[in-house]
Amino acid sequence: MRTPRLILASSSRYRRALLDRLHLDYLAVSPDIDESRLPNEPPAEYVRRLAEEKARAVARHHQDALIIGSDQAAVLEDRVLGKPGTLERATEQLRQASGRRVEFLTGLSLYDAAADRALSAVVPFAVHFRELGDAEIKRYLEKEPALDAAGSFHSEGYGISLFRSLEGDDPTALVGLPLIKLCELLRQCGVALP
Repeated sequence: MRTPRLILASSSRYRRALLDRLHLDYLAVSPDIDESRLPNEPPAEYVRRLAEEKARAVARHHQDALIIGSDQAAVLEDRVLGKPGTLERATEQLRQASGRRVEFLTGLSLYDAAADRALSAVVPFAVHFRELGDAEIKRYLEKEPALDAAGSFHSEGYGISLFRSLEGDDPTALVGLPLIKLCELLRQCGVALP
């Protein structure tokens, strides 16, 4: 089996923690790309494009590696919810999500720089929120601000208390790196797992 150098095109500690589960040696490199959504770009195309652009950006300096790119969008009624950045925006996002279904689309790309070949996918996962009152939202954000997370929560932490149910094939997609699909793509590129 092939053993190329593996790189995660991300500075996310959450994605690193997920990739660590696979017990692979890898390097994490932050990509430097514009993450703006194109006009009228459908959310699934947006996350797929960004995942591949992140991997290709890192490949410019690592031309012999397999590079993992990933990006995620939270979608509520065709609106993309970004990372809130402020408590006010986080509060508003959670109010909007209250009692509703929010779909998380995670774009994944495994770019083989040596072969100039990208394998890409979009993995969906949905969260059904409980009805949330302002006091619950405030208590949650005081304990776990989640200003760096699309949708304003961390499902791997206290954010799980906000949900009624989850819907999807791979819960790691909700955190931002769908490991089931990643394992499939790595095997296609000759990486032995487990």
